[in-house]
Amino acid sequence: GYGCNDHFHESDTFLHSWQVLAELIHAPECQDIIGDVGMPVMHKNVAYNCRVIFLNKKILLIRPKMILCDDFNYRESRWFTAWKRVRETEEFYLPLVIQDITLQLKVPFGDAVISTSDTCIGSEICEELWSIQSRHIDMALDGVEIFTNGSGSYHELRKAYVRVDLIKSGTMKCGGCYVFSNLMGCDGERVCYDGCSVIAVNGQIVAQGPQFTLRNVTVNVATIDLEDIRAYRNSIKGYCEQNSRAPVFPRMHVDYALSGDDYFLPVSHPFEFKYIPAEEEILGPALWLWDYLRRSGHGGFFLPLSGGIDSSSVACIVHSMCHLMYMCCRIYGVSNHLSIGIDAAVAGVLGVFIAAMKLVPKFKVHGGGLRENLALQNVQARVRMVLAYLFAQLSLWARGRPGGLLVLGTSNADEGLRGNMTKHDCSSADLNPIGGISKTDLRIYSAPPTAELEPLKDGKLAQIDEVRQTKLSSIAQEDLGMTYDELSVYGKLRKQPGCGPYSMFIKLLHTWNWLTPEQVADKVKHFFRCYAMNRHKMTTLTPSYHAGMYSPDDNRFDHRQFLYNVSWPWQFKCIDT
Repeated sequence: GYGCNDHFHESDTFLHSWQVLAELIHAPECQDIIGDVGMPVMHKNVAYNCRVIFLNKKILLIRPKMILCDDFNYRESRWFTAWKRVRETEEFYLPLVIQDITLQLKVPFGDAVISTSDTCIGSEICEELWSIQSRHIDMALDGVEIFTNGSGSYHELRKAYVRVDLIKSGTMKCGGCYVFSNLMGCDGERVCYDGCSVIAVNGQIVAQGPQFTLRNVTVNVATIDLEDIRAYRNSIKGYCEQNSRAPVFPRMHVDYALSGDDYFLPVSHPFEFKYIPAEEEILGPALWLWDYLRRSGHGGFFLPLSGGIDSSSVACIVHSMCHLMYMCCRIYGVSNHLSIGIDAAVAGVLGVFIAAMKLVPKFKVHGGGLRENLALQNVQARVRMVLAYLFAQLSLWARGRPGGLLVLGTSNADEGLRGNMTKHDCSSADLNPIGGISKTDLRIYSAPPTAELEPLKDGKLAQIDEVRQTKLSSIAQEDLGMTYDELSVYGKLRKQPGCGPYSMFIKLLHTWNWLTPEQVADKVKHFFRCYAMNRHKMTTLTPSYHAGMYSPDDNRFDHRQFLYNVSWPWQFKCIDT
């Protein structure tokens, strides 16, 4: 539901949420178990992001979120208001669809905890775990022993360890059992939620869910000993001192016990969290592709393959998706490959220009100028896009099968940042699994990156995207004027520490200490000139999988203008000074 976005402004979203909650409360599977479900709730005409906690067809508490997330891809305060009344509750009058099932007119709404006959449970919501003032700290000091967290934390490369460290350190400091449940799959946006649900006790992991799976539901189970929590806390004198003067939460009492009579039931033993290598996180975009495909109702994907690193990487991701499908669902299809010549289409487009202007443009290797060379490359790139959509729409028709195919884009994050792409070329597609991934994270053997839009020169590639300090450099065209490693550094400095031209220059003076200050200045200026000239291309990019903090996505993650003064007069003057 995190992807509902502006649908949270619609009353239908709230109505349907209550209807689904009614089914959960009434379901036989949800009896004799405490349920903690996330949903939007309108209280006194104000929308809150809430957890609804229920047991045996009775709602125990509606707990509104107190710390909203407005960082990066999140915009919670656009739709919700944070609950500011610490350790206070009000009465919430239930809608009729719920009253008919629970036979309750009103329930508590606010910052409270659940007290059973054997323990105390508190709910923390997503961002509250990441906050400086995490709510589980205050709850722990008031004796809450079990914390639940229904989270919507999306996947980024190498992010899993951050979540796990937060949960381990939180329960190591104050003891307790932390039950962290995260969303899984594509929620209709550019992000993909990757699970990694865990259960931790006193700073140690006792249960771990899968990071990527096609299953609609996964269940993580752990058996814990509440006495372990009590003994652990009592041994921490700092905890005991602060507990003795901690403010008290309202407690919602319920005649129910989580523990049973089987004293010989073995507890779950702690283990080290099993992280998957960054290379295997290719399953994130693969999972996103599959969810997108099945929800859109299309018959498959159409991938224009140039043979370069980027399109080959996308092919690997599609292969990973197929493997994931086969392993989980035992579903498979047939791959079809076509070799499609585009020379006739390119000649036809150029023929229109030649007939109108009475001039014949030439490639640089054939004696043409830079403008001619670029224009001819762009014609090829855009013709590939037009033909890709034609074949995507009619390939299944030609085989007597229903439906159409989704066109996959193959441009990476660094190309978007630098603008090393043609507007409305094969970067224009239905979706792009690598559009948020840096070139430095796309490695396939030792193939040199090339757009392959220029003719061969003496039988060799005349166009290689980055300038390499190898034998390739003698035949390389300086398409980028920088290496992909340098471009990745620029992208990260621009977004993560928030560097403009001047501060980037200052940082790189020390990082690139083998270069003179003048050389560093020239490199930084060249990057920002290229960035300023090409930022407008980001406004038209295909929806891409969000994979890293350096993403230049203009739609949601990286809000910056697309019209710049490319000379950067003030900033470059500061660098020169």
